[in-house]
Amino acid sequence: MSLGASLYSGITGLSVHSERMTVIGNNLANVNTTGFKGARMYFEDLMSQDFSTVNGIGQVGRGVRVAAIYSDFGAGASESSTEATDMAISGEGFFTVSPKGTENKYYSRAGNFRFDKDGYLVDPHGYVVQGWEIEQSSASTATSSQATLSASSNTRIVGVPTDIRLENFQSPPKATSQISIISNLDPSSSDNSTWSTGSPYFALLNNWDGTAETPLASANYAYSSTMKVFDEIGTAHNMTVYFDPVTLSNAGGDTVWEYIVTVDPSEDGRILSDGSGNLTRMDTTSAAGLLMAGTLTFRTGQLVSMSSFTLKSNGGGNPGGGAKDLGSWSLADFSTQGYPLLAPNFLAKSNASLADAENAMPIEMNFGIRNRDLSSNGSGPLTRGWSSSLGTLPTRANATQLTYIDNTGWLPGFKDPSLSALATQSFDTGGSSTLFQSQDGYSAGILQNISVSREGVLTGHYSNGQVLELYAVTLATFTNEHGLRREGGNLFSETRQSGPALTGQAGTAGKGTVDGNALEMSNVDMANEFVRMITTQRGFQANTKVITTTDSMLGEVISMKR
Repeated sequence: MSLGASLYSGITGLSVHSERMTVIGNNLANVNTTGFKGARMYFEDLMSQDFSTVNGIGQVGRGVRVAAIYSDFGAGASESSTEATDMAISGEGFFTVSPKGTENKYYSRAGNFRFDKDGYLVDPHGYVVQGWEIEQSSASTATSSQATLSASSNTRIVGVPTDIRLENFQSPPKATSQISIISNLDPSSSDNSTWSTGSPYFALLNNWDGTAETPLASANYAYSSTMKVFDEIGTAHNMTVYFDPVTLSNAGGDTVWEYIVTVDPSEDGRILSDGSGNLTRMDTTSAAGLLMAGTLTFRTGQLVSMSSFTLKSNGGGNPGGGAKDLGSWSLADFSTQGYPLLAPNFLAKSNASLADAENAMPIEMNFGIRNRDLSSNGSGPLTRGWSSSLGTLPTRANATQLTYIDNTGWLPGFKDPSLSALATQSFDTGGSSTLFQSQDGYSAGILQNISVSREGVLTGHYSNGQVLELYAVTLATFTNEHGLRREGGNLFSETRQSGPALTGQAGTAGKGTVDGNALEMSNVDMANEFVRMITTQRGFQANTKVITTTDSMLGEVISMKR
């Protein structure tokens, strides 16, 4: 008789509906759980048993069972947060976390991360968020004899995903390698520096005295511009450029300004050799602090040419007059970008006092003009206003043996000059002024805050103004995300059914983007859950009715014996 089977069919119905209510209850319990993914239970009939009918064999069902419980991986709403390390994924990816000291990996959509006392970025369980370190490629300034081009740094991820950890909360200092000073030099300024027995183009150099309390009196120049530069350990130094016009009686319509680039003489750590093994400390000479000298040539107010000179290696010991003798100076070396180089040696390092020295930290000097052809080291097409006592065109060997001859002659200039959009100029605007100045060095800085980009890159903001990319968060996707195993605590682990994790950066291969200062909320829809609760309740009620009705029928059978 099938009444017993009816009871068991009702029991299976009660069992699965009670379990479905458990799933619904769990969903509703986690309606406010960060990053929670709801689940849905699906039923299937248990089995069917053959039953004889007048037409042959029919089938009678024998109950119900759970077919599958699938997670709903749809995205939850995003909630704003005041914590920079809170992250929400807009896409299919999962954050990857790992217990400290283990190789185990777990995956989560909950991005409520914080830095612990050891500098690790961790979830609430103390599991460390995984990411790639970002390589910091610093720029370098090279002379024309070197191969490395000075360029802005490019960042890239390196290695394999690792623990995200901030071990050093400082940004290291960077020595200055590029200086830009763009000025407007008043053409009506008077010539304040002269040299009665020498070249007018080196009058500023001649009047500079690094041993005096005031190396260059204010009456000896028309304009100056000062900016801070930084050495290798992050110490700031004042670098001053002095400008003064040169009076010419026959310059073909051009105007020429001389300039010198200087630092505090007491901070000049250069050590130069006289070629005989004798070393001279620059801070003991009258040329102390004098790094570069040269000229700027203007035509109708626009910069058309430039010359730059720096000390030779024997500048400090030249018996012909010392470091300020013109024979001690030569055309400056060029960077591979075509800017003349000067080489301060603030730390008094050995073999670091010339731009092409092994330990030098050369600095590009940019007035808005550069030399595109480095084959001549700058002694190319010439500008009127200069002459060579040797009777030949200036070359690297003889360009410094120059004398002033009746305001006529020639002045060495760049072979293939290229003018920047913003360059030093000489227009009558009511006085000289600095239009723009910048340098790329900085001191050491302390980490102030962290931000997260849409590409999942953690960026540190430091007190020295630097913004450094530190880590790129690792996101994982799975071929079958429904095969993931729930481990509790908003964590999933991979299984054979899910397939291995496919890792990558945010914004690639469908992994989605990362929003900082945000958290993904639970994706549970209470309205849908309550509807499912009603249908589950009624289903459970209907199965209890089956059992009570079957019980009543069995009672009728038993009463037949009366």
